[in-house]
Amino acid sequence: MTEQFAAVHPMLAEHAEIEQQLADPSVHADAGRARSLGRRYAELNQVVGAYRAWREATDDAEAAEELAAEDEAFAAELPGLQEAAAAASERLRRVLVPRDPDDGRDIILEIKAGEGGAESALFAGDLLRMYLRYAERRGWSTEIIESTDAELGGVKDVQVAVKSRGNVAPEDGAWANLKYEGGVHRVQRVPVTESQGRIHTSAVGVLVFPEVEDVTEVEIDQNDLRIDVYRSSGPGGQSVNTTDSAVRITHVPTGIVVSMQNEKSQLQNREQAMRVLRARLLAAQQEAAASEAADIRRSQVRTVDRSERIRTYNYPENRIADHRTGYKAYNLDHVLDGDLEPVVRSAIEADEAARLAGAGS
Repeated sequence: MTEQFAAVHPMLAEHAEIEQQLADPSVHADAGRARSLGRRYAELNQVVGAYRAWREATDDAEAAEELAAEDEAFAAELPGLQEAAAAASERLRRVLVPRDPDDGRDIILEIKAGEGGAESALFAGDLLRMYLRYAERRGWSTEIIESTDAELGGVKDVQVAVKSRGNVAPEDGAWANLKYEGGVHRVQRVPVTESQGRIHTSAVGVLVFPEVEDVTEVEIDQNDLRIDVYRSSGPGGQSVNTTDSAVRITHVPTGIVVSMQNEKSQLQNREQAMRVLRARLLAAQQEAAASEAADIRRSQVRTVDRSERIRTYNYPENRIADHRTGYKAYNLDHVLDGDLEPVVRSAIEADEAARLAGAGS
């Protein structure tokens, strides 16, 4: 093994160890542990596969190089084998670049109407549909945790849980693909209520959090919580419940507030609120740790500044433009129907390029 890939050796040992653990039926009695091990195993599978391919390609090239002086047939094959070895080396280098440990996690995605009033709420509804369609294309499951409808259509705010099915490779996780969606999404179009055909600009905020799989990941002191209950209501203040089933939980130290009223019982709303609160607290802890560690490179396309304008959706031109990556296309109608993959891919590739550059410096 060359000095360049010395980091592979402990990963090979860890891969073998996890493989043994996953073969033990008692491990699967703890769903959280089994899922965590499965996610790490899927991540290491990439490294193991890339290493074996590199080792085989390198051995073939070296053997051909030794025999080339004596046999013209090997000399003719040598350039192709060396090219394959170089490609395998680059692939291994890429998978060894440290990636976000949360990439395989499920997520909670929040969409909030912002500037633009009724038009913003309508576009928030369009974004919700876009993400649901995209998740469907990826084979992920979705669950509307909480939603507040707007009077003229669309949604004021909505929280959606997005889950992959089974243990997936890190790059196929919901967080790996949708973490770049956080920020301000700007829409330019003629509102339905606009009689003179003027284009209006409005904005919608999107927040994305990795979901907490094990409640022990985030410690919450019950004394730090202020819990209020009230009656659920619909658009315009219309009462939809005659009991105090809605729940508002405030985490006093951080000021984070989560409200839930979609479920019929106070207990169910409280459980859902705690689920969202844990995700927000985990995200806050990770951002604080990243800002304190000078050696952690911030993502070039995923900022902690949630007020950043990341994308513009221009209806008259059928254009979508990502302001971080420079991606632009004139198929907005397809994107809003769930064909989000090229836009997501542009963000992933920009971040990977920055991480590779950082690893090589």
